[in-house]
Amino acid sequence: MSLKFIALSGTTAVTENLYVYETDKDMMIVDCGVGFPDSEMFGVDLVIPDFSYIRKNQHKLRGILISHGHEDHIGALPFLLKDVNVPVYSTKLVSAFIKDKLADSDIKDAKLYQFNPDSETVKIGEFLITPFRVPHSMPDAVGFAIDTPEGRVFHVAEYKFEQDPIDGFLFDEEKARKLATEKQVLSLASDCLGAYKEGFVESEKTVIPTIEGIMAKAKKAIFFTTISSSISRMQIAMDTAEKLGRKAVYVGRSVEKKALAAHELGFLKYKDDQALDLRSAKGVEPQRAMYIIAGSFGQPGSALYRLAHGEHKFLKIQENDTVIFSSDPAPPGSKEAVDYLVDRLIEANADVYFYDRTEGLHVSGHGRQEDIKKLVSIVKPKYFIPTGGTVRHMRGFRDLLAGQGVDKNRVFELKNGEVVEFSNGQAKRAGRVEAKEILVDGTGVGDVGRRVLADRAVLQKDGVVVVLIQVDRRKRNLVCNPDIISRGFVFQKESRGLIEGARKGLVQQISRLKTFDRSVIKDMTIAYLEKLFEKEIGRHPMILPVVVEI
Repeated sequence: MSLKFIALSGTTAVTENLYVYETDKDMMIVDCGVGFPDSEMFGVDLVIPDFSYIRKNQHKLRGILISHGHEDHIGALPFLLKDVNVPVYSTKLVSAFIKDKLADSDIKDAKLYQFNPDSETVKIGEFLITPFRVPHSMPDAVGFAIDTPEGRVFHVAEYKFEQDPIDGFLFDEEKARKLATEKQVLSLASDCLGAYKEGFVESEKTVIPTIEGIMAKAKKAIFFTTISSSISRMQIAMDTAEKLGRKAVYVGRSVEKKALAAHELGFLKYKDDQALDLRSAKGVEPQRAMYIIAGSFGQPGSALYRLAHGEHKFLKIQENDTVIFSSDPAPPGSKEAVDYLVDRLIEANADVYFYDRTEGLHVSGHGRQEDIKKLVSIVKPKYFIPTGGTVRHMRGFRDLLAGQGVDKNRVFELKNGEVVEFSNGQAKRAGRVEAKEILVDGTGVGDVGRRVLADRAVLQKDGVVVVLIQVDRRKRNLVCNPDIISRGFVFQKESRGLIEGARKGLVQQISRLKTFDRSVIKDMTIAYLEKLFEKEIGRHPMILPVVVEI
């Protein structure tokens, strides 16, 4: 008998959290999130975990446990539940977010179960889970004490020891401490993203003076953007708008659906006439409106992106409108996207407040050094597994604990697919399972790989050259001179000499071939033109030969 912990994803790229607990009989997943494409992933919409191992062992899979409702912890559920229909357990607000997400993907038969972290436990196969409340950047987040055949483990995905949270729910230290002292804790899997930052994370309420000050000065429309699941930040914006006599208007499907769900369940509090949808807000004067708009990470196609480009159907950015970015562009590729949007909004003469210009617009939901040390002092585990960061954050976590006297060999820094096995109170590395990058491009899942991305990078940088070659295979000669067409490479009218020289040289190269096999002609064409274009103009377009046999 043993217990395996498998980091399928979520330890090296901040997002895309998915962890597996497995015994000989049963398997359980904790969190199932998406990642976001970096700047080199041209055309990619999302990155999701590799479910190969889960599909292979789905006969053992008893359920999925969710810690909170951010996209990097729930966003991949639709992709997994299309193939594997198992129960999903979460708190009330998170369950509402998941239900909406699955409805968008037309998944109707999912088994969603809610638990109350103040009074209930959850049984998933051999695993008995006792949840406890933790503050984060959204309400209804929890940590878990998990009883396994090998002992009790803790999994605290993202947390902070906030003393004055917006939703009023403190870290349930009493319950966590009781769970940690009842039994010796075998391991702690927990957030490492703040391992290099000193002190405790500030309260969400520390951003209130900054946001209130900016909004109080605004003379025209206000556009406030944050992560769509950041209900605590929305509460601050809603309260401030009400103080200033402004109506809150939801813009963007993700923002509207999550805000309405949170309001209905009592996690986002406001008078019913204080918030409007966009169609209902047509009669509201701009100086009386505060738009909560989706797109805080600069996502192409989001409401804020369309607004910045003058492409929104109902809204237009006006001179001296105020735009507030109340989020940290931490996911890969997001800072470049946000910088681009900020520039477009400034060009439209909006007054833009963002991370480089203004302090106090965002507070992290990830514990810093003192938060980490406090959690460790409560749980007192034998072994540690840092999650939710990158390689450098895992090392920072290990070094921080070393300063507290923890042997570095008790900290497992795992990469995607790597396994820790617990047996008889001891832990060891136990190899890895398949865990490659799965890219989502439109409706295609996994059909775009690194080779495709490399091709897209070439097209974006140096364009493409298509070469049409007609040959008579029996006579072993060209029917006519090759036709060379370029797109994104050179302007053909101004580069006639280059294109004509390439055509003549290609004719000579083909005439010297000993075989007129299509594959030989294609390979020779690519090799010759790549060398020629590199020599003549130092560019490397994609060469696409099309050989037609007459």
